[in-house]
Amino acid sequence: MHKAPAHKARKRFGQHFLSDQTIIEKIINIINPQKHDHIIEIGPGKGALTIPIIKSVNKLNVIEIDKDLVNFLKKTIDSELLVIHENDALKFNYSKLNHSDLRIIGNLPYNISTPLLFHLLSYKNLIKEMLFMLQKEVVERICAKCGTKQYGRLSVTLQYYCNVESLLVIKPDAFNPSPKIDSAIIKIVPLVQPRYKLNSDESFKIIVREAFSQRRKTIRNGLKNYLNEDEIEKIGIPLNERAENLHIKDFVKLSNLYYQLQNN
Repeated sequence: MHKAPAHKARKRFGQHFLSDQTIIEKIINIINPQKHDHIIEIGPGKGALTIPIIKSVNKLNVIEIDKDLVNFLKKTIDSELLVIHENDALKFNYSKLNHSDLRIIGNLPYNISTPLLFHLLSYKNLIKEMLFMLQKEVVERICAKCGTKQYGRLSVTLQYYCNVESLLVIKPDAFNPSPKIDSAIIKIVPLVQPRYKLNSDESFKIIVREAFSQRRKTIRNGLKNYLNEDEIEKIGIPLNERAENLHIKDFVKLSNLYYQLQNN
């Protein structure tokens, strides 16, 4: 390890660096890195997790968009086991790593967490599990149950394709600089077999997005440009129900109906 120059957190990248050693150790225990794991760390920052993980694995890939942090990591971590991809995690092609059992981890910047989760879902067949630190509020939305205020597009989409579990709440003082809100660790495991048979990922994406685009609207009004009332009633979904009160299987039914009508 070499001495590296100080790095000031950049607001535009949503940087908050983990600095509490007790919390870092707890997170490393949750990750439990093994020698042959194919781990990718998104946003390694100053290496709070990178440095302990690299002691346990044969190779560690990290994705970092900040050129200064890339240089910081190169100067701080003198190891042939570290592969740094200077790239945007939102545009990164995860299939180029040539593994189908990726473990993706990271302290995700708040400003990209939702689009990044949707991007990673397109690589779900290559991912064994994801362990992310996110805003506590985002974790609550992902894990939300049908009928609650937090339940939405993120909940339905991630819970259809994955098992999700909130593991650990982290207070702002564990970071430097401190964010204004609590964070939480979430475990997201893509399902080998989906919960319900879906005819089209694209139809599902459209129906879930539109159903939640105006939350106060009933399904009758929210999906009127996609499905008519008779068709919705035929599959047993009440027209006056709001999206937040529909189960995942209801969205699958609506999506399959939409796909069927589009392809007849």
